[in-house]
Amino acid sequence: MTKSHIELTVNGAVVGADVEDRLTLADFLRDQAGLTGTHLGCEHGVCGACTVLVDGEPVRSCITLAAATAGREVRTVEGFDGDRTMDVVREAFSEAHGLQCGYCTPGMVIMVRDALLRGCCGSAGEIRRELAGNICRCTGYGGIVAAAELARDRLAP
Repeated sequence: MTKSHIELTVNGAVVGADVEDRLTLADFLRDQAGLTGTHLGCEHGVCGACTVLVDGEPVRSCITLAAATAGREVRTVEGFDGDRTMDVVREAFSEAHGLQCGYCTPGMVIMVRDALLRGCCGSAGEIRRELAGNICRCTGYGGIVAAAELARDRLAP
């Protein structure tokens, strides 16, 4: 198996490692960086539980190769300390019962934060479209949409 040495920034810290070229970013984050907040659901890029930010853009870490993130900035659900938008989103998820088992939550809160920052949470329908790539098997999405609306309203100028 071919290995590469990569260096990337994860949650503000430079991380270097020798990785197999086929190692996914999700497995790298969980197994080598010890960041288990990134959840693996389908491992096919469908469910969204593994969503992280790479250079500020949401990506499915289960289908992104770790080697492809060399030199880039990765932000996991653990990397939002002091981020006002994420603080409000997390609070809203708790208050509006936007989580149940919690498995989809890391990907959901990252996607809600991203949608809020892009101004794409104007209506329940728009929120549902923004979250269409994230699957929740527990909540029926009502609490998740309510949490996004609550966060939107609290962050409004």
